[in-house]
Amino acid sequence: MIVCSRCLYTEVHPLNITFNENFLCSGCRVHEEKDNLDWNKRFEKLKKILAPYKKSNRTIYNCIIPVSGGKDSYYTVYIVKNILGMNPLLVTYNKLYNTEIGIRNLSYLKTIFGCPLLTMTPNPNTVKKINHFTIKKMGSIYWHCIAGQTVFPVQTAYKFKIPLIIWGVHQGIDQVGMFSHTDEVEMTRKYRKEHDLMGYEAEDLLMNGSLLESDLENYLYPHDKEIESVGVRGIYLNNYIRWDSKAQHELMINKFHYETMFQQRTFDAYNDIDCHHYSGLHDYIKYIKWGFGKVTDHVCREIRLKRLSRNQGIRLVEKYQNKIPNDTSLFCNFNKIKKSSLLRSIEKHRNKKIWKKIQGKWEKKAIRNNDENKKFILNNKLNLIEKCNFNAKSRKDKKKLSNEYITLGRGWVEK
Repeated sequence: MIVCSRCLYTEVHPLNITFNENFLCSGCRVHEEKDNLDWNKRFEKLKKILAPYKKSNRTIYNCIIPVSGGKDSYYTVYIVKNILGMNPLLVTYNKLYNTEIGIRNLSYLKTIFGCPLLTMTPNPNTVKKINHFTIKKMGSIYWHCIAGQTVFPVQTAYKFKIPLIIWGVHQGIDQVGMFSHTDEVEMTRKYRKEHDLMGYEAEDLLMNGSLLESDLENYLYPHDKEIESVGVRGIYLNNYIRWDSKAQHELMINKFHYETMFQQRTFDAYNDIDCHHYSGLHDYIKYIKWGFGKVTDHVCREIRLKRLSRNQGIRLVEKYQNKIPNDTSLFCNFNKIKKSSLLRSIEKHRNKKIWKKIQGKWEKKAIRNNDENKKFILNNKLNLIEKCNFNAKSRKDKKKLSNEYITLGRGWVEK
């Protein structure tokens, strides 16, 4: 396998990363735009894009912002409402795997910014049926979360005739340089299916005999004609603002007391803290399937932002990537799945391009580390401009935080 001569991504990446003759990956090359583009001009362009929506005859909401209690929601709402003067409707898909800190962040978010929040809470029995199918078919415990998070804003835009959805960062740009920032790529159903949903639309789950069309209604993407009738479009702020997740979160911590939390399998204490499983079991499954986890994503981001050296990044990956998650039983109990059965299903999706069995134990295959091409690593080295420190701050004593799912918008009773 080829590994980037600057960051730590290899050629085995679900978003189809590419490399040039110096083994520099497409993600690192596009990331260089962050230091070369005129972001003041790009922000002015964003203002022009939003101007017609601000001048519309709508007296209530002129855009939709998808939010959660553990990512870039605070910063996105802050920019869109407080800086750009839009009047957003916030929407969230209740993934059910909620942490106590995530729920508090979400509650404070709507209170601080004075925005209404529309929540879609799925039937947990349907979620369990979906999980049973996606674990076996895709090796995923998170398909329903991604499907719900990416479609509920679009469904809401159509139903309420609010044509503009404003997202934070486009993963394909920020991680692997799938597009340039200047392409100003917008949301598409095609990208959602091929990358977010691992090639499976909600309709494809009907092959599972236990799921009905009515079960999947909350995950169905509106028809093209419905989208066109309202003119729904989704733009990404990172095409118009120099995106720096760590710096943005720290601004929100200082301004609005956004809560943070240390996680199991990564050093980033700011992102994805709203979910028990995203940086736990879900991330461990990602490691089995692709040979890297969130810690590698975060290391690569921080290397590119000149806060980590390559060697520091390697040490962090070695520290976190092999950690066994402690949330597996929580997931299994909720879904009424035996832990042994879950692990057997996940093992079927282990990527043989990455792993090999030695004396009965799985080990990662040797990477074509460019130590043999040291000049490329040296030439692509970035000078550090600051230290990479993450701090966990909570409004509540950590010892008193709940280790159970916190049910947002609970409208059901567990039997």
